[in-house]
This record gives sequence, C-alpha cells and structure tokens, in this order.
Amino acid sequence: MFRSFLFTLLAVMALNVSAQDVIEGEAQVSPSRLPLEELRAFAEIYERIRTSYVETVDDSTLIENAIHGMLNGLDPHSSYLGEEDFEDLRTNTSGKFGGLGIEVSMEDGFIKVVSPIDDTPAQKAGIKAGDLILKLDETPVKGLSLNQAVEKMRGEPGSPIVLTILRDGGNQPLEITIERAEIKITSVKQKLLDEQYGYIRVTQFQENTGADVNYALQILTEKSDQPLSGIILDLRNNPGGVLDAAVAMSDVFIDNGLIVYTQGRLKNADIRYEATIETAAPDIPLIVLINGGSASASEIVAGALQDHGRAIIMGTQSFGKGSVQTVLPLNGDHALKLTTARYYTPSGRSIQAQGITPDIEVHQGKFSAENESRYYKEADLSGHLENPEDTTNSEQEESEPSETKLLTDKDYQLQQALTMLKGMQILNKKATIEPSDDVPAETIIDQ
Repeated sequence: MFRSFLFTLLAVMALNVSAQDVIEGEAQVSPSRLPLEELRAFAEIYERIRTSYVETVDDSTLIENAIHGMLNGLDPHSSYLGEEDFEDLRTNTSGKFGGLGIEVSMEDGFIKVVSPIDDTPAQKAGIKAGDLILKLDETPVKGLSLNQAVEKMRGEPGSPIVLTILRDGGNQPLEITIERAEIKITSVKQKLLDEQYGYIRVTQFQENTGADVNYALQILTEKSDQPLSGIILDLRNNPGGVLDAAVAMSDVFIDNGLIVYTQGRLKNADIRYEATIETAAPDIPLIVLINGGSASASEIVAGALQDHGRAIIMGTQSFGKGSVQTVLPLNGDHALKLTTARYYTPSGRSIQAQGITPDIEVHQGKFSAENESRYYKEADLSGHLENPEDTTNSEQEESEPSETKLLTDKDYQLQQALTMLKGMQILNKKATIEPSDDVPAETIIDQ
C-alpha cells in the first residue's frame, strides 16, 4: 500500500513540475511522457531502504538524499540548497560569510580548490588553486556531496580544522591546519604604480563590483598627478560570482557592442548583454591578468575584453567554467541551484572546460636581476670625461626601493604586465615624435 501511495505522489509531483516548467520557463520542447517504469523502480527501492536498511531512516532524509543524488549526477555546479545553504548563498554574494575563504568544486569524488580568496585564512595558510582536498579533519571527502563538504568547512570563528590535501607535483599528502574566521570580502582593491599606472585587483564578483571598479578608477585618477598611462586589471584566483557584476565591469572598459550572451533550453535563458555608452575608461591601455583560478565571471570579462581587442590578456589558461547557474527558490526557505545555460563570448566562443587562452603566456615565478657589478663602465675609467649635464650627486645614498618595486619583486606576472604597459607608452610617444632637422646626416661611432 505504501508503494502504491508513493508512486501516485511521485507521479503527481512530476506532472506538476513539468507543467510549471512549460508555463513559467516557456520551454522550447514539448514535455515528454513520464518515465513510469523508472518511477516504479524508484518507489520500490525507496520502500526497500525504508523497511530493510540496518537503521531506521526517516522519510524526509531519504527524499532529501534522493534529491541530492539526482542533482549531483548532472554536473558539479547544480545542487539542492537547504535553509542554511540558501542563506549562505545569499550572504556570500553580499560579501560577508563565515568559513575558510576558498572557492571549491567537485572532481572525481574529491574537493578541488578553484581558488583561495585574498586575505582569508585559506590564503594565509598556503592553500593553492588546484589543491585536492582528501580529508576534513578525520572525515574522508570521498562520498560527501559538495554541499556536505562545504558545510563541514564552516564553523565557529576561531575554531580550527585540518585539511589533508594533495598538491600537483607532490608525492605525499599535506596536512594544513586552518583557523576559521568570519570572511569579509573586499571585492575591489586599487593601487597606483610608479605614479601613473593603475592596478585594480578584483577578488570576487559581488552585487556592487561594477560600481566599485568605477570608484577605484576615480581614486587612482585623483591620486595621479597626470592622466593614467595604463591599467592592470588583476583577475587571478577570482572564482567568479554574480553575472551582472561581470557585465557591469566589462562595460567600464567597452563602450559598444556585445559583452556576453547565454543560451539554454528555455527561451528566457537566451539573453544578450550589450555595452552602454556610459564607459569610464574606453581608451586607456589595459592589461588583464588571469590564471587557473580565474573562473566564471572572471572569464566573461577576460573573454569580452579579448574579443573586442580592448585588452591584452596575460598569465596562464583560465579555469574553464562556461555555464550559468540559476537559483530557483522553492516552497519555504529552500532553493534549487540549477545549470540552465551556457555563456558565450562576443565572438561565439564557449569556454566550458576550455578556458580563456592568454594573448601572452606568463607563468608565475621569481624575478632575479642579473648582477651587473662585474661590468666596467666608462665612469669607472681613470680620467674619464664628466658629463656636463650630469646633475646627480655621486655620493648620494641609494634611495629606498619604491612600493611598486617591493610589490613587483614578489609578483613576476604583475612585473611583466607593468613592463608591457611601459613599453606600450614608449611606443606611443615615439609615434608622435617627428625627426629633427638638426640631426646630422652622418654620425661616426668609435668604440
């Protein structure tokens, strides 16, 4: 009798869901007939577990586990959000939440770090993009859903957790102890480099990120004594976030044309996002830094700027998340996070499982300047002629390294991006210089 009742209930639920999808989602394909045999099998398995499993399991737990399994079998990003998970998601997009500060995905049953977030316990503890998490304290990750693993990583601020990770290139797992904290994300940071180059670091795409980038540009412009000669937009280890924020940020640098478009099975999943004429920096030289931790919304921005020829993309191949998730609230405080579309760059590229290929590939490394003290120069020769225009004091003490040098010495990719901007500026200056009539036709150089 229970099986008959359960089958009737499932059939009615499935019929209601199909009808709702057709009306609200305007499905492009007609709904297929219900898979009656599969529903009968599900009802029978449900009853066998309910009556024969070694321990008593309540019906709500079985139903919820079935929902989790159904969604986990689709892709790594679709999931069922219970009350706490739904609240966490809404909190995350607003920029404040508790935990370790890492963006993760599921890979082969393990949790893979997409990227650690700046200024969080995970980043400070040395967690890196690409790390595979094997255990959380003493609990193996294998067998846990993504939501279950994320829930275990959350906890009271100040409480420790031990992550057992396997790092690419390592032979043995590493154990890293991290102290949980309340994570407050500052989405956008800015810094002026060498007094005329803007550096904007975007750690995550939140609701106000587009406006924050505009504000960062204003701050940099006010700090500089001259017009900015270029901007470095740093999207490394940025796991993405709100799609509208990615569009708004792209619009800061693109004044017309397509930014991104999405395509799905439902008509309302096909959306085109266009740039507006209200563009803060349509012409300033721009370099975008990406790496394997740049995902989703980061790739939308990089792809749009690359297709428009608006920026030089530097770094390494991005993560390759080209799908769109829609949060569908359910009855009560529950929701369904479902992959509903793929997004495409303006030229029609899908980056799903492919990523953005940088225009100039630059791997992170350590910069080591060659020791030039072994070279003799003209000024070292006895009796050399003085330069009549030399106003420097040879005995002046060497000045302290600038803030820019301290920053770029630790970040090879950033240093290369800054060098590229300086080179572009020099070329632009040379293009505007006309040859002088005072230059001799022939010059003899004697070495």
